[in-house]
Amino acid sequence: MSDTRRLVDKLWSYCHVLRDDGVGTIEYTEQLTYLLFLKMAHEREIRPLRPERIVPESCSWQRLLDAEGDALETAYRHILEELARQPGTLGTIYRKAQNRIQDPSKLRRLIVDLIDKENWSATGTDIKGDAYEELLSRGAEDIKSGAGQYFTPRSVIQAMVDCVRPTVDDTVVDPAAGTGGFLLAAHEFAARDAETLTPTERLHLRDTFVHGVELVDGTARLAAMNLLLHGIGTPNGESLIEVRDALTADPGRRYSVVLSNPPFGRKSSLTMVGADGREAREEREIERSDFVVTTANKQLNFVQHIATILGINGRAAVVLPDNVLFEGGAGETLRRRLLRDFDLHTMLRLPTGIFYAQGVKANVLFFDKKPAAEQPWTEKLWIYDLRTNQHFTLKQNPLRRHHLDDFASCFAPGKPRSERVETDRFKPFPYEELIARDKVNLDITWLRDESLEDMDNLPAPEIIAREIVEDLTAALAEFEAVAAALGASDLNSGSDI
Repeated sequence: MSDTRRLVDKLWSYCHVLRDDGVGTIEYTEQLTYLLFLKMAHEREIRPLRPERIVPESCSWQRLLDAEGDALETAYRHILEELARQPGTLGTIYRKAQNRIQDPSKLRRLIVDLIDKENWSATGTDIKGDAYEELLSRGAEDIKSGAGQYFTPRSVIQAMVDCVRPTVDDTVVDPAAGTGGFLLAAHEFAARDAETLTPTERLHLRDTFVHGVELVDGTARLAAMNLLLHGIGTPNGESLIEVRDALTADPGRRYSVVLSNPPFGRKSSLTMVGADGREAREEREIERSDFVVTTANKQLNFVQHIATILGINGRAAVVLPDNVLFEGGAGETLRRRLLRDFDLHTMLRLPTGIFYAQGVKANVLFFDKKPAAEQPWTEKLWIYDLRTNQHFTLKQNPLRRHHLDDFASCFAPGKPRSERVETDRFKPFPYEELIARDKVNLDITWLRDESLEDMDNLPAPEIIAREIVEDLTAALAEFEAVAAALGASDLNSGSDI
């Protein structure tokens, strides 16, 4: 058994014990995050060469080892509260942290038996990082927790990174960082030839190469810890994950690479609490001087934000739902801008059944930012259709990296796009043809669905059922959006219907 597998099995075994006490998978991973950080800080403090104190003495790991019963609960709560007030990575990991393990004996067993017996600093970053990543992926499978919405299939991330090819000269950002999957993959790709890097390049890779923004406190802490366990950033340095709403303002900084899967869901909204204590969600349009359209559609706003933060000649690869391809109004305006002011050169149409959130039909858009010019920058949009006649499920037939090998080969990263070769699944569409389509609709298909013609060659029943659910969920989301828009127009017109 590999060291990674042993670690995962050891840590995961205790999740089942705590689940009986109402501690969910993601809550358990959060508690592991708090405690793992303290143990690793302790190991740094007592190491013989260059010992380093990372947390205040009052928050030391030894205080948890020395306490039992109610005193352990009190000590743990005090440590979480004090570390939440610290700056940098410490503050990001412990922001709004709370103890979810109500049984002191189980908390002590987690501390003493599971975590203290491992020397985490001696464990290679690959092993402990991979173990933590595996825990996050298992947490994403917990449908009830909703954690899956933050977890992009690693096969898709890997293919996107393989095509964008970030180097040590780049700066990479994910404005919807989730648990940090894109940042990890970009770092791993750029660090492949680590032995040839200069000391300055190594420092850049560790401290300034990646940057993430995440709205949700709990997810941000998982991302910060995920990076740290993979040797990215420092425990007592500036946090590489910012906790804020990326859409509120232009941050001012520009990056050479953007890799992202913005959160699913079409509307940006604020939750308002009335005098009677009831909550109401108010649709929120994002108004920014750097945006070409004002809309409440979260997906379109993320595209505009990415367009802003991407530096000239920068490369972006972004996962976006189908509605971004065909929605009228603000959507059409934005597509025209992408085709004119950017080089929107490639689109990968992703299959259904690969995301934990149901009803998602998504694509990866690859585009480069260019300087102002009179002529449109997009000459051809190459579309690869990995959706038609492709059937995947999360359990029985998950999407693996090798399923994307043909796409990566067609993309031909590092080669001139003039050398690309058209195939059955990979076709180019010239700018003139795209701009002439109704509403500049980029929802383009050309392959025939074999299951509609060959009744003897149908997919397995569970796959058919999953695809029906995907279609119905997507349709309901569209109807809900239309109803919300109609309701808003009624209110604006003063109708009492």
